[in-house]
Amino acid sequence: MQVKAELTGNLWKIVVEEGQPVGADETLMILESMKMEIPVNAPQAGRVTKIHVREGQTVQEGQLLAEVD
Repeated sequence: MQVKAELTGNLWKIVVEEGQPVGADETLMILESMKMEIPVNAPQAGRVTKIHVREGQTVQEGQLLAEVD
């Protein structure tokens, strides 16, 4: 399942690594927008198969961030 950015902002921190198992609603990464920290959560339990971004990168709304299978 694809995990996409809900808003435009800076990717402040990536909390997980590729290959890591995650639970539903577990935080994968944290976006920073307008001085607020917004968690990006796993849509389902599974394993992080691919991270498509890096810390410090500016992401756009709808941009693919990661994949969880």
